[in-house]
Amino acid sequence: MRPPESSPNDFIASRPMRVLLVKLSSLGDVIHTLPVVHDIRAAHPDAVVDWVVEPGFAPLVRRVQGIGEVIEAPLRRWRDRWWAPRVRQEFAALRARLQRDPYDAIIDLQGLTKSALVARLARGPRWGLAAATEGSSHEAPARWLVDHPITLEPRVHALDRARLLAARALGYTPAPRPVFGLRVQGSAEIGNQPPLVVFVHGTSREDKLWPTDHWVALGKRVLAQGWRIALPQASEVEQTRAELIAASLQFERAPLVEVWPALTIDRLADRMAQARGAIGVDSGPSHLAMALGLPHVQIYRHPTAWRTGPRPEHGHPHQVCVEAEALPGVEAVWQAWQQVAPVPAVVTAAAAGYRPEATPSTWPRSTTSGRA
Repeated sequence: MRPPESSPNDFIASRPMRVLLVKLSSLGDVIHTLPVVHDIRAAHPDAVVDWVVEPGFAPLVRRVQGIGEVIEAPLRRWRDRWWAPRVRQEFAALRARLQRDPYDAIIDLQGLTKSALVARLARGPRWGLAAATEGSSHEAPARWLVDHPITLEPRVHALDRARLLAARALGYTPAPRPVFGLRVQGSAEIGNQPPLVVFVHGTSREDKLWPTDHWVALGKRVLAQGWRIALPQASEVEQTRAELIAASLQFERAPLVEVWPALTIDRLADRMAQARGAIGVDSGPSHLAMALGLPHVQIYRHPTAWRTGPRPEHGHPHQVCVEAEALPGVEAVWQAWQQVAPVPAVVTAAAAGYRPEATPSTWPRSTTSGRA
């Protein structure tokens, strides 16, 4: 039976509002959903906001200021052995946890059949997308598994889609600028060492990669300007690529280029927070750089930056996209980096002792104009 039409603002006054968010994966989608926690707490300061997510992303969600309980749902691991005794036990434990306490609002922010079914395990009225938006992975059955389907404009950024869905479910107007609220350990490095820029070269999709020789050419320019370079990696393929890039740049000053070990997502956030900027392809770690507020250039090989990339209307003028129908060139990415990157104030190329093949005097100088 469908519950009567009501607003979650009609919760029992003697206790705080309880909200359950369902956003299981993937990394970029989870990151684009993080501001929803701040939005809800800004509208309802006493609200308890719990979140159901895949275990691999749970450590990052636990870093969000104002989050309540982070409930792990390992659906990916269960997929190929659903009837194994251990899986049945784990599923029973998840169901028991979701049915333990009633919620005033359960919001399926993913719009997939599996996320809607997880939402149905919990007790309380459910909200979700009524239909797909452009570029989203919405599945039609999800609409019929929620009590209150919400229709959004079809052309909407992923960040705005999550925020608007939650806002309409709970009856508030979100602030124009998203607040990700990530708490990290450590801060940007200072001292006499060169500032750090992260090269996010890895992505799960082959058609989003930027060529290795482009990374090397860009790296030579970045090193000559007085930066250090970090290369994160999370798989054997990414490690191989990172080592190839590093080997091509380390022929004179090896300490200026570092391949990071594989890190959990929360530790990756800590490391990236120590950097002064990031350049990367359309991938989860690039979106993490955006959430951390780093000066950032995001590289798109398809005209889809409007869906997931940093946008001026989100209040971060020091984060930009470079996109092309075929392949963005090194010069285009370099020029974008000059627009957003702070000038290395302590170490210059000469002080670092790095001598690139090209002449640094022919390259444009950095500018801090437009930084937040």
